[in-house]
Amino acid sequence: MASQVRGAQLARLLGQWHALPSRRRSPDYAALAGAVRGLLADGRLPLGVRLPAERDLAEALRISRTTVTAAYRELRDSGHLASRRGAGSWTRLPGTHRVAPNGLWIPLDDRDMIDLGVAALAAPPELLPAARTATEDLPRYLGGAGYHPTGIIELREAVAQGYTDRDLPTSPDQIMVTNGTQHALDLVLRLALAPGGGVLVESPSYPNALAALAARRARITTHGLAADATGWDADLMLGSLRQVRPRVAYLIPDFQNPTGHLMGAELRERLVSTAHAVGTDLVIDESFVDLPLDGTTLPPPTASFDRHSRVVSIGGMSKPFWGGLRIGWIRASAPQVQRLAAARVGVDMSSPVLDQLVAVHLLAAAPGIVAARRTQLAVQRDALLGALANRLPEWRVTVPRGGVTLWAELDGPISSALARATEEVGVRLAPGPRFGLDGTLERFLRLPFTLPAADLVEAVGRIAAVRYDLDRTGLPRWREPSVIA
Repeated sequence: MASQVRGAQLARLLGQWHALPSRRRSPDYAALAGAVRGLLADGRLPLGVRLPAERDLAEALRISRTTVTAAYRELRDSGHLASRRGAGSWTRLPGTHRVAPNGLWIPLDDRDMIDLGVAALAAPPELLPAARTATEDLPRYLGGAGYHPTGIIELREAVAQGYTDRDLPTSPDQIMVTNGTQHALDLVLRLALAPGGGVLVESPSYPNALAALAARRARITTHGLAADATGWDADLMLGSLRQVRPRVAYLIPDFQNPTGHLMGAELRERLVSTAHAVGTDLVIDESFVDLPLDGTTLPPPTASFDRHSRVVSIGGMSKPFWGGLRIGWIRASAPQVQRLAAARVGVDMSSPVLDQLVAVHLLAAAPGIVAARRTQLAVQRDALLGALANRLPEWRVTVPRGGVTLWAELDGPISSALARATEEVGVRLAPGPRFGLDGTLERFLRLPFTLPAADLVEAVGRIAAVRYDLDRTGLPRWREPSVIA
């Protein structure tokens, strides 16, 4: 989003800002102020953006300027807006909030919060022994400068072997180690996508990937995924590639985030063939590839169908191991890896050697660690599904065959309102619009099953109570959001 938002743009983001179904209307100025805070809460309106002039917004919303003036005054009083005479008004942050790991602004005192905004597991018990052993390996690296732009050889060999074990022969020269999967995506986009270039993404998609594309000022075309188990419509997606001919397509074929869909082998092959024909590079995010559940058999890697260096695969250790270990990687042709390394020197030089050594030892123990993760996730997924069926039977959820998230279709376009309300009962949610563009996906909600089963059941109980309250008549006032962005 630009540094200034126009009245028509803000009006589109606000949507039906003045009322929720079956709720007593609050004053229009209070509802408008609350709706703006809601946009800040789910990240659709960032900090430091200059809001439209009062007259401009009043015309776009077809309301009186007096209402907008009162709403801006309330936002200033609550600390969400700063104004300077003759210069305008900017979104800002109250002093009692901080940033959470999911990028949302949250209250400072949130120790009792059940956080369903982050789809990641706690560290496995094997992490600490791996870290201790890594420190014993470190001395042999201390005689050098410590800069390894493509990564230390032991880790590149281990990652390459992982691809080879998936029937995708890979050499260490085809691997570049990064500071997490998001860093890998950023480096690939720096090399493959000029500012303003065209990109095809799924809808919904991973919010931080959308943010990275926005930073490149990409022209984004979306392919909508079905809410049921079918996922991708092959003809529509391949037709979009042929018509739009984007420079890059960013896709998550292995337990897609957030829907959990798994792309079949036939579509992967057709996708690579079409991408080559139209000149599109495929960036394939494999963050969840290690987490099939219920004995699901994985299709061949997308890159196994590549004969023309059109596929760049990215992955990392955040989902199967631990998000605090910032180790990711890129698999590409050896010449592409060298170009990526040259581009990286202007960004961060290399990944920490000690972290890479820890990753080497974790990957050596990966079969046992990942098997335990799969068992844990299956139990937690089933607990979440059972709680939803019991407390929110109107919601529709397709059981994912892997990954760590459910994509729930709600019984109304209430995702953002629900996320704001659940903050008050100690549950943090990531509403559907965070996974799309321009405020869409209000009927959907991502629910990760990475927390203990008891926490998930408790969270669903609180969500269900809030969902009931949203439809009750006679609520005394508009509920203020407690998450601020």
